[in-house]
Amino acid sequence: MGQSQPEVAADAPGGSVAVLPVLAFLSLIGGQLPSFSTRANLYTICLGGSMLWLGLAGRPRRPLPARLGPGTAWWLVPVAIFGVFEGSTFLLGSMAEYPTFSKLADPLLEDELLRSAGYFAWLAGFWALVRR
Repeated sequence: MGQSQPEVAADAPGGSVAVLPVLAFLSLIGGQLPSFSTRANLYTICLGGSMLWLGLAGRPRRPLPARLGPGTAWWLVPVAIFGVFEGSTFLLGSMAEYPTFSKLADPLLEDELLRSAGYFAWLAGFWALVRR
C-alpha cells in the first residue's frame, strides 16, 4: 500500500533533439568551406575530435564483448573493399581512368546546399555512433 516502485534511470528522449539544431548550424558552416581545402580539413578534424571527446566524456563504460558477432564480417567486407579501392586509386594518383570516390563526389559537393546536407548526415551519423 505505502510501497513505492523503484525508479529507473533512463536517457531522456528529448536530449537528442536539442543536438540537431547545433549539428545543423555546424553543417552550414562546414558547407560554406571550399571542398577538400585546408580550412575544410582542419574544421572537419577539429569538429570530429571535439565530438569524439564530448561523446565519450562522462559515459559509463560497458564491458567489451567476449567476441564479435557473426554479422561483423558482413560490415567489414564492404568497408575493406572500399578502403582497398580508395587507397589504391589514391596511391596511383587518381587519374581520370581510375578516380577516387572523393573525385567522383566532387560534382555533388560543388553545391553548398548539398555539401551542407552531406555534412549534416556525416555529423549526425558520427554523433549517433559516438553516443551509442
